[in-house]
Amino acid sequence: MSGAERVYAALLERVGEANPRPRIEPVRRLSELAGSPQLSFPVIQVAGTNGKTSTSRAIASLMRAHGLRTGLFTSPHLVEFTERFQLDGEPIDGEVLAAAWDELQLPLEVVDAELAAAGHGPITFFEALAVLAFAAFADAPVDVAVIEVGMGGEWDATNIADARVAVFTPIDLDHTAVLGPDVPAIARTKAGIIKPGSVVVSAAQDVDALGELADAAGRHGAAFAVQGRDFSLQDDRVAVGGRQIDVIGLGGHAYDPVFVPLFGRHQAENATLAIAAVEAFFGADRPVPEEVLDDGFGALTSPGRLQLIGTDPIVYVDAAHNPHGAAALVSAVTESFNFAELALVVGVLEEKDVAGLLATLAPIAHRVTVTPVDSPRSTSAVELQQLAEEEIPGTPIEIADSLPEALDEARGWAMRADGRAVLVVGSVLLAGEAIAFARAEGWGAA
Repeated sequence: MSGAERVYAALLERVGEANPRPRIEPVRRLSELAGSPQLSFPVIQVAGTNGKTSTSRAIASLMRAHGLRTGLFTSPHLVEFTERFQLDGEPIDGEVLAAAWDELQLPLEVVDAELAAAGHGPITFFEALAVLAFAAFADAPVDVAVIEVGMGGEWDATNIADARVAVFTPIDLDHTAVLGPDVPAIARTKAGIIKPGSVVVSAAQDVDALGELADAAGRHGAAFAVQGRDFSLQDDRVAVGGRQIDVIGLGGHAYDPVFVPLFGRHQAENATLAIAAVEAFFGADRPVPEEVLDDGFGALTSPGRLQLIGTDPIVYVDAAHNPHGAAALVSAVTESFNFAELALVVGVLEEKDVAGLLATLAPIAHRVTVTPVDSPRSTSAVELQQLAEEEIPGTPIEIADSLPEALDEARGWAMRADGRAVLVVGSVLLAGEAIAFARAEGWGAA
């Protein structure tokens, strides 16, 4: 067992990240015993419902282009566990991660014992994971860390950091059983990452979400900038392999057009938010140098977001797993590609709005193959088939027992006529499974 595999196996023995506990003090205690590593470097923290990972990656890439050594923490991983901890754009070495994990064992034992004595559950998977990330970044060391919130914000384990910049991607309904039943409640929880004296930059938001963010910023004396008012995406054009965008930054600086090698209007919005976050970090009166934009975006990738994993036939994968994310995906596919017909391979976790997701995907679906996700939380293929028949009427719906079987069926259909392609969608876990399968099969694009 490799170092990274050993760490992952140990973490899996704890309560999983799909079942977060609304608490923060045990994480603070664990961090204090580990030397408070999150205080060793400035932090840019990213919260929201959709676009967090892509925006975090864009911010980190721009910071690297500035010449800073970066740490990037995202979740969940697609294929390899070490993807969650990036140092200077590369997954952390597994043995380096294992060394940081070993140093965390005594603090974990102490806090677990204290929690047990108080009648509470031990440190969870994600609570330990977050402190491990901070410790690994402190050991590196990094000049700045870009930290993606796991779920929510106020009590998320990453919120032990005192972020210099708090970034909010679009907020919508997701994880309602945990975060709240409506957008204002969810935004209120996510606004918990705003700290006194920090700078807040936000994507354009639902008016209720925007109000919650503005109120939190006001209470903490934090500067608050929102896209469309304080910075903006002036123009966004489809280009070969991505987008060409024109942005006006926080200080009113009009940037030269810059190429972003990602598909969809939502990725142009994410890139604009990333520019504002970097400006906020260095000072709104300091535009990002044009060469930094070119280099930073030129090196940008976003695995699992309209990622090409096969070329014969064409197979894309996307991690969209809620209606808001699916709407952005449908827009990106419609605008960026010209497929004659598209087969969807769909698998969704049971806690998601499956009907809403399928209904949103309907405009691009010429054929659907449903499959379970490799998770005990998966919606069954039979239930998916029934929902797909209701939400995507008049479209052939196939059922498969596994993703490999689903891919075989969909790819076979795609190869029978010109202009056909396959899109795997519905879950981050399904996206990772598809990427790993494509690599194992030697499709060449993953």
